[in-house]
Amino acid sequence: MTPIQPAGWLSQAGLRNMPLEELVDGFGRRLNEAGLRVERMFVGMNTLHPMVRARSLIWNSSEGVTRHFEFGHADIDSAQIQQSPFAAMLRDGIAELRQPLYGADDLPDIPVFDELRGAGMTEWMGWVQPFGELTPQVGSPTAADHAERLWLAVSAATDRPGGFSDEDVALLREVLPVFALAVKATSLRGIGHGLLAAYLGNDPASRVLAGTVLRGEVQSVEAVVLFTDLRGFTALADTMPGRELIALLDDYFNCMVQPIVARDGEVLKFMGDGMLAAFAVVLDDRAKVCAAALAAAEEVLARVDALNGERRNAGQPSTSLDISLHTGRVMYGNVGSDTRLDFTVIGPAVNEASRIEALCEPLGQALLMSQAFAEAATASRDRLVSLGRHRLRGVREETELFGLAGSGMTAD
Repeated sequence: MTPIQPAGWLSQAGLRNMPLEELVDGFGRRLNEAGLRVERMFVGMNTLHPMVRARSLIWNSSEGVTRHFEFGHADIDSAQIQQSPFAAMLRDGIAELRQPLYGADDLPDIPVFDELRGAGMTEWMGWVQPFGELTPQVGSPTAADHAERLWLAVSAATDRPGGFSDEDVALLREVLPVFALAVKATSLRGIGHGLLAAYLGNDPASRVLAGTVLRGEVQSVEAVVLFTDLRGFTALADTMPGRELIALLDDYFNCMVQPIVARDGEVLKFMGDGMLAAFAVVLDDRAKVCAAALAAAEEVLARVDALNGERRNAGQPSTSLDISLHTGRVMYGNVGSDTRLDFTVIGPAVNEASRIEALCEPLGQALLMSQAFAEAATASRDRLVSLGRHRLRGVREETELFGLAGSGMTAD
């Protein structure tokens, strides 16, 4: 195989947006077919995701991709990252590094070098390839720098006696920029989806990337609407320092989001101290979707109760949460101006869910469900108790509201 063939294959793989695992596996195998004898590769890159700082994987010639890693922003100072050879390369602006492993008495005190030498590797080579015009910063990266810079880190290790030959190094230097370009092509879409999903939700992100971007492009869907609001938040906001208030919100929103997403719900919007989520009714299976939404609401309240206990034990302010569940048809899609769009749900069902939630405190309930929800939730109907008929603000007719048997307000 001539040296140009790996580069040609990489170009086609990048144009097809080949999944990263397949791209790395195909590249590693073609390097070996070209005679390089690459036994192990590491591929890692940072992201723009607000919760994930970097992702990486390890490939070996006998098994392909064997391990995946994901690091949050808080992990940047962990020993696993700081003891990586790439930490020093990024810090010092080093684009390429060769490290002999065989017979090296002065081997740097880096755990991966000891691991590779123990596995019989004779040489390690690493590269840092920036994506874009900026180069790796000299000095430790900060959160602000991270938002402006993407990079790819790649290493290759061989067990060939004497390490990589000059011809091997020349070929690697020739094809690695093409490999980096192919990784960039296939990864940026994933980075974009992850970034959009963090702010819009997974389904809206997929729709936006699929081209559902026109203003007013909406569809009518049946859904269970879940609306939440922290009780007494305004009073807390008047007395707590800003950073502590944001930390409190993050703690409570973390309790709310995970149970909803785990049951295929979509968190659509955070509104100050409130949240709007929806569970789409698929194949007219209303009872199943209502049961999932109810289970999510119960888990949210249980998590909030546990969080309140932790915060009280730590001497921190705590509050309670109100939740409403309603079902109906909503308009789902793009709404906004010609310069700023929001992907959300609108319609009477959303407004009514908000107004039902406002009655939680007067009725002494942490969870209220509408008559429409109770009628659709046939699998859960024996757990719901009527709280009588009530008038919702802005709604002409009174409606029956329901609570959960044996439950009431959460503790403040």
